[in-house]
Amino acid sequence: MMKRILPLLIPLQFIFFGCQTSSPVFPKPNVLFIAVDDLNDWTGAMGGNNQAITPNLDRLNSQGVLFTNAHSSMPVCVASRNSLMSGLHPTTTGWYTGVGEKQAMVNSYHEVMQGKKMLPEYFKDNGYKTFCAGKVFHSGATDYPFLLDSLWDDVAPGYEDKITGKFLERGEGYGGLFFYPFPKNGSQLKRHYGDKLGAGHSLCGGPLDEEDIPGGKMYDELIADYAVEKLNENHDEPFFLSVGFVRPHVPFTAPQKYFDLYDKAQIKIPEVPEDEMSDIPLMGKSIAYGSTNFGDHQAVLGVGEDYWRHLVYSYLACVSFVDDQIGRVLKTLESSQYARNTIIVLWSDHGQNLGEKKHWRKMCLWEESTRVPLCIVVPGNEANGQNCDEPVSLLDIYPTLASLCHLPVPEHLEGQNLQPLIESPESEWPHVVLSSWMYKNYSVRNKDYRYILYRDGTEELYNHKEDPGEHINLAGNDAYKKIKARLKRAIPENPALPAGSENWKGDKLDDRIRLWQAQDSIPVWLR
Repeated sequence: MMKRILPLLIPLQFIFFGCQTSSPVFPKPNVLFIAVDDLNDWTGAMGGNNQAITPNLDRLNSQGVLFTNAHSSMPVCVASRNSLMSGLHPTTTGWYTGVGEKQAMVNSYHEVMQGKKMLPEYFKDNGYKTFCAGKVFHSGATDYPFLLDSLWDDVAPGYEDKITGKFLERGEGYGGLFFYPFPKNGSQLKRHYGDKLGAGHSLCGGPLDEEDIPGGKMYDELIADYAVEKLNENHDEPFFLSVGFVRPHVPFTAPQKYFDLYDKAQIKIPEVPEDEMSDIPLMGKSIAYGSTNFGDHQAVLGVGEDYWRHLVYSYLACVSFVDDQIGRVLKTLESSQYARNTIIVLWSDHGQNLGEKKHWRKMCLWEESTRVPLCIVVPGNEANGQNCDEPVSLLDIYPTLASLCHLPVPEHLEGQNLQPLIESPESEWPHVVLSSWMYKNYSVRNKDYRYILYRDGTEELYNHKEDPGEHINLAGNDAYKKIKARLKRAIPENPALPAGSENWKGDKLDDRIRLWQAQDSIPVWLR
């Protein structure tokens, strides 16, 4: 039987974060909705990298319920964020991948979302003032220009107009201007390989001096400024404040002082067995190959033996930088009049591989790319400070917030209401998490196992109790047939075709495999 859910009308004597200021009495709690781009489990509380310096994230996690087994429904920015915001899985919407398919998503919006509302729109229509700063959808405040006024009452200024002159030149055509600035001498990959590199030069990083930053402030600093400003204002209605930080997305650049937190010589790179890819099917190898003409991992190694360490070092510096900006927002909240009546949700859109499985960036079905930080702080919740290791999805955020804020949970939502786990993190939880990468490539994660089924029928299976690094593929072991069969039941029989498609013709993953097979040319490093 489901346990009683804690009421959210907080007793007056309750002190949240130690704050004793009075707060306006709203019939519904406020929501501080914090998104962090490409943040994996490299925080102190998540334990993915014990060198990470993240005091603010660690403190937040100690004040709420940290979901240590949370996963994205699609490990790429556009699809993950649209899945969370719509409450629908990509296998339902056909919104599968990234920027290249975004126009098809826009064109299909009204058909897919007929009678449904995106998360901020739902809150706005239910009496909330909605505010947006930074990257909440992939393009910022929305991926759908016609939806902007329906989503938000106010949107913070962007960053794109600041990227001119030398700042633009260093990015050499990279399209997401809100991710700038690039390193002071441009991309290390581009400098080393030139035009032979092809795509992927954004896999770079390094420290920035003030003159390397437009106006002396990174975009994330301006995003935090806006959130601080809103939290210091008087609001006569409950608010839904969305704050979308862009680091640690590539390029891995941040002010010098965050690099100074780390000793580069002591930075540890992920341990990757030499035969790591020997039991990985061809589709997995094609995914791991990445974006550059050489294959991402080989491109990194080709720059020099220290470049891998440099990228890990730079990623850690960016994590500490964004932790600092998050800390500014949280400290403002805790000293504000809204401290005792504001729910905090902090999430990342997907994880990030930094050489594990010889793979870089996200866009794969292994743990490093699907697993995300997810922390929910509900004032007065007796379970605050506990961790929950049950498998949960970013899809679960929409129904959970609706329920926590005393709103009817929309019927179209495909996620689960996490309130039972927020109240009692050790509650029985029968659900698994389905993640996809591109069309008909799936991962199913439960508490102990990850099962991967590729569109060509090949499989992977990992026992996380014994092999948390996912080094030993058990899919061919007959002893695990029942486990595979049980997890396979979560895979949809008739997934939606990619938006804009009338039939399936294959994609670049299939093309790469056909080329390898025709020329007997699987790269040695992937064998």
